[in-house]
Formats: sequence, structure tokens, C-alpha cells
Amino acid sequence: MTTSQPDSNGATRVSYILGVPLADDVVRQWPQMGEIVRTRRLIADVEGNFPELTLEVGRRLQLNDVVVVEWTCNYGDGRLYRNVTIGELEDGEAVRVTDYWGEPTMTPEWRQPMTARLEMPGDGTWPDDAHLGHY
Repeated sequence: MTTSQPDSNGATRVSYILGVPLADDVVRQWPQMGEIVRTRRLIADVEGNFPELTLEVGRRLQLNDVVVVEWTCNYGDGRLYRNVTIGELEDGEAVRVTDYWGEPTMTPEWRQPMTARLEMPGDGTWPDDAHLGHY
């Protein structure tokens, strides 16, 4: 395993996304892959394997001990992934995080007459590539 990211003391990308620190024993889930990773250190190790990744938060909502974040990332291949991360907090730290990734796709031809294009200004909720940064 390669980790190009130094020990972050909890300041991982997901901490930036959520806007709160991670608990030492945080659990992060990726339902699409049926995968779970436990502890802040292992989360940092996983994140360190994506040095080209850029991202930006579009909107962050918090209600009591739950944070929901809409954000965009690019793994370095030019494709923009639209994501949602849910953080469950205890004492101001994330103890459980669930991520949902949206891989880029086109609207099916059959559905085009029934839908309209979503307004997505580059500096809005769903940032374009020019508004992403390394964290």
C-alpha cells in the first residue's frame, strides 16, 4: 500500500468534506462497493492512494448530529463525480461516515423529452473542474 499523504492527525479529505474532525475509531462505509474501513488512520491510508484527486464541497447541511454534504471530485481523469457524504457525529467528531458516488453518465435518449437540463454553474453546488482543489 502506498500512502503519498502524510499523517493527517484526522485532517483527511473526508474531514474537509464534512467540516468536522474524525474520531479515532471512525467507521467509513461505501455501500456501492460493499466496503467498510475502520479508524481515522486507515481512512487516511486509503485516501493517500489518490494523489491526483481534486474536490470541492458544493453544499453542507447540518442538523444536530448529522452532516450531509454534496460535493464533486475528479480522480485525475477529467471525469467529474457527483457525491453525497453523510456524517454521524458524537461530541463534534464524525464517528460514522457513509459515501455515495455518482459516476458520470448521460441521460438516456428515451428520457430526454421528459426532462430538462439541471443548471450546474461551475461555482455552484456542483463545482466544475476549475473549482476543484487538492485537500
